[in-house]
Amino acid sequence: HAVARRPVFMCNSTFPHNAMVTCAHCTGPRRMNADRYEPARIVTHYESEFGAAPKVEMPIGQELSFVNPEYTTGRWVGIRGTVESNPYYDICRSQQDVRIHGEWKRLLNEVRDSHWMMVYGDHLDAIGYAAPRIGITWDNISGDARMA
Repeated sequence: HAVARRPVFMCNSTFPHNAMVTCAHCTGPRRMNADRYEPARIVTHYESEFGAAPKVEMPIGQELSFVNPEYTTGRWVGIRGTVESNPYYDICRSQQDVRIHGEWKRLLNEVRDSHWMMVYGDHLDAIGYAAPRIGITWDNISGDARMA
């Protein structure tokens, strides 16, 4: 948030497959672009089927940046992607299928912390600039590849 100056979405990710990952959490911000509200439906919380949770629909084609942190090692992985769909799987309610840009297969060999930070737009260069200045090792798997 501090680097991008935009709202962020902390989400859980599924195991990457065919350059795709599903990101989800039972609550999501509706103003990810900081200006307009994204469409949302109010549904129950997935695990309990109780209470209320917003299912936020992000625009198809929206460019995203992710930070996939590993808290025990101080290494962050940067990932760029685009929203392909807003499915309704039997998982946390706000869900996006995201096409990963870059060397997505590198994620297959790692067991990482589950919470990714998502932000609208391409902010990987700025995060990569800031990370080493606060003692974080930065690994941008999307590099300069816009569509790999």
